[in-house]
Amino acid sequence: MDRRSFLTKASVGGVAAAGAATLAAPAIAQEAPTVTWRVTSSFPKSLDTIYGAAETMSKYVSEATDGKFTLQIFPAGELVPGLEAADAVSAGTVEACHTASYYYWGKDPTYALGTTVPFGLNYRQMNAWLYYGGGIDLMNEFFNTQNLHYLPCGNTGVQMGGWYRKEINSLADMQGLKMRIGGFAGKVIEKLGVVPQQIAGGDIYPSLEKGTIDAAEWVGPYDDEKLGFQKVAPFYYYPGWWEGGPTLSTMVNLAKWNELTPAYKAILSSACEASNSNMMASYDHKNPTALKSLVANGAQLRPFPQDVLTAAYEAAQEVYAEISATNAPFKKIHDSQTAFKRDAYLWAQIAEYNYDVFMMTQQQAGKL
Repeated sequence: MDRRSFLTKASVGGVAAAGAATLAAPAIAQEAPTVTWRVTSSFPKSLDTIYGAAETMSKYVSEATDGKFTLQIFPAGELVPGLEAADAVSAGTVEACHTASYYYWGKDPTYALGTTVPFGLNYRQMNAWLYYGGGIDLMNEFFNTQNLHYLPCGNTGVQMGGWYRKEINSLADMQGLKMRIGGFAGKVIEKLGVVPQQIAGGDIYPSLEKGTIDAAEWVGPYDDEKLGFQKVAPFYYYPGWWEGGPTLSTMVNLAKWNELTPAYKAILSSACEASNSNMMASYDHKNPTALKSLVANGAQLRPFPQDVLTAAYEAAQEVYAEISATNAPFKKIHDSQTAFKRDAYLWAQIAEYNYDVFMMTQQQAGKL
């Protein structure tokens, strides 16, 4: 079965109660309205895997509707600046955007929970919480107050902990470190004595090279390799505890979402869900090769010292308690994620963890 046929039939099935299930795909396309939306991305085309998730979504929607529902994707800066994408959608300047909701945590920390927070859910757990744990409904309970409708649409998986000019041997080495790190994570890591810096992607390399900053986090091997960080900051730390499973999203103007037919809503939701899975698969395919290449060209892999991870975890809990004391929507969603995570790790440590650890020992022994 081809992808267009699958998406069309799957989406039609979602609205069977409305009496559309017996219609053939061509009949639906003929009777459906013509809709054209502009979708502004928070990412440049050069980040082909992240930016590409929006293109994949657009392709799926077009194929499932015989071109009746069209999503035109624009890279960051072409219509609006990348970090203002959701604001433009909320205001109705554009119909939708593809972004990471934590970019807007300064407006309200609850935004961050739609992507990830330090020591949050990993990729699989986030998907399980969103699709089966009531997460999408909880997020939209909040996002609807912002004139937005939220659809998960992409994930990088757990990220790396960044590039450092000098080794980090203990928590003491974090004191005074000037680090390029995004939003919410900066609020946590500054409790460790780090001085967070907000620097655009294109300015990170020269800032590291000149010593203006001491460290920088970006994404992971595939994206990091393109920026050549190993040449000026060779120590590559893991894991990126601030991004255990960052979910990207398609944000739709709420009025525009409500104007869609039930079939189009189902098709767009299905396309976003498919793109969510597709993007993770793409990174899992690309990162191993990129990691080997980085190490061959000078990157030195290092795990974060345990005292750094422990202090960061405790600092994160302090931040969550502080925010939850004054922000009811944040508390409601964060409590839901925490409860889900508790049970998820209860299960993961039984089968998944032990299987993976055994297989990793085989890989390390050269038996794979």
